[in-house]
Amino acid sequence: MAKAKKKDNTIVVNKKASHEFHFIEDFEAGLELQGWEVKAMRAGKVNLAESYVFIKDGEVYLTNCHVTPLNTASTHITAEPNRLKKLLLHRHQINHLIGAVERKGLTLVARSLYWIKGKVKLKVILAQGKKLHDKRAASKERDWNRQKQRVLKGGQIN
Repeated sequence: MAKAKKKDNTIVVNKKASHEFHFIEDFEAGLELQGWEVKAMRAGKVNLAESYVFIKDGEVYLTNCHVTPLNTASTHITAEPNRLKKLLLHRHQINHLIGAVERKGLTLVARSLYWIKGKVKLKVILAQGKKLHDKRAASKERDWNRQKQRVLKGGQIN
């Protein structure tokens, strides 16, 4: 019997976020989506690079998440690619996020979109912005680890 391939449930990852922020805590949130958005996400037509999460009136929203509508998605609905999307979290999670953002000065970052049991989930990260010297140190550390792996493998150092 052939082994079934494990499907990758990730839709999109915001790679820029790890360069810009120190991650502190992460939350899994559902999204309030329309049908055409779900179809476009199944096709992978979504971009999280410039998106961010904010809190307004005790509700959590995702903005600037660009979902490119499919040509065949719907004829009776006008698709709005950068529509504001409400995030679905428990009240105690929202209260925790409000406290962290307002008192500690932290930021909410949209890290990745993925599928769980046929539903779209968003990984929201509570993060603190990196300073320029932190970014430089992280870059040097990455370069050093790459060189170290090359030497251990038997390669040459440039």
